[in-house]
Parts: sequence; C-alpha cells; structure tokens
Amino acid sequence: MYLTNIEKELKKIKSQSSINYKFKIDSFYDFNLNLLESKNIFHINDIKKTCIDYRLRFLNSKYFKGNFPLETKEKINNFKYTHRLNNLDLKVMAPSKLFKLENADDPLLFCSLGNDYFYLIDKWGNDLNFFRKIFMWPFKNFTNILIFLIILSFITTLLIPNGVFVYQNSPLTEFFITYLFILKSIIAVFIFFGFSLGKNFNTEIWNRKYFN
Repeated sequence: MYLTNIEKELKKIKSQSSINYKFKIDSFYDFNLNLLESKNIFHINDIKKTCIDYRLRFLNSKYFKGNFPLETKEKINNFKYTHRLNNLDLKVMAPSKLFKLENADDPLLFCSLGNDYFYLIDKWGNDLNFFRKIFMWPFKNFTNILIFLIILSFITTLLIPNGVFVYQNSPLTEFFITYLFILKSIIAVFIFFGFSLGKNFNTEIWNRKYFN
C-alpha cells in the first residue's frame, strides 16, 4: 500500500516556497537560535498550503483528542529544558478526526516561535494514504469542486445509453441535453449533502477549531 509521509511533503513545499526563511536572531528571542534546526522551522503559509492540499487541521494542542506518545512527551520536555522555557505554545497538524477521536494517522507537533514561524518537534503514527491529496483535491475550494462536478457529469453522461432521456434528436443534441440534466442532478446532490452535513472547503477549515 502506497503511503504519504506528511512531514516530507511539508518539507517539499517549504523547499519550493517563496518565503524568505532568513531571519534575524532576535526574531525568536525566547529561544536559543543556535539549538534550533533550520530544517524544522516552517512558516505559517507553508503549513497552511500543506493543510489545504491534504485537508488537515492545524490547531492548538488542547483540541487534540489523541494521546501524545511517551517519546513525544520526552521531546517536549527536552525542548523546554534546552530553551529554559516553562510553557510552550504547541500546535498539532492532523486530520480532523484526530481532534475528536483517538487515532493514529500521522500527527505533527509544532511549537510557535513567533512571527508566523513554527518549529517541528515531533511526528508519530502512521503515514497518510498515498492518494489522499488526489481525493481531497475537489474540496480545496469552490473552483475545484465545480471542475470536479463538470468532469464527473461528463463521464456519467458517457455511460448512459442513447435515447434514455431524449428521443428523436441528433446524437450531439441528445448528449448535450442529457449532460445538462446529469450536471444539474449531481450539483443538486452535492449541495444537499454539503449543506446537510455542514461541510466546508479546505481553505476554510485548516485552522478552525469547530467541526466543519
């Protein structure tokens, strides 16, 4: 089974980012900069893009309903000790279900450094499904879902035999009329279930503490 390591994907997005990761030493005055590994420092924009691509949440650790592994707790304590801090502003990147149910699907634990930068402390659990990014693509925004519905309707129309909905018309006219009927029907179904289940787009939920 193919899997996606979300930490590697985040670092790939960082490497392709236009964000300038060169910062002044006093940017993170609460931390010992010499003890921070630059590879584990991420800007909020790159975290946001990763969350949107894979439909993940980035929330305060108090909303995380799973349990931190013992090794992760030790890393948190070591991080506090190393930087002589009593409290850390911890964030977790994970699928929505992990902020409600106890599960193990690739959470990443970050500490806020300030100025929209975050430090990756640990990753644990299983990697994400390899096709998750593809499956979640339609839900990134309104444009994506519209393109997806248009393509889905076109494919569905191709599977319907001629003459089912329209009679005595040219094949092209019949296909076009059938396509419009299918398109409206599929859009109506998606709108109904979308509103009834309170679903929202990836761009809207990536840092929301509410269910949808």
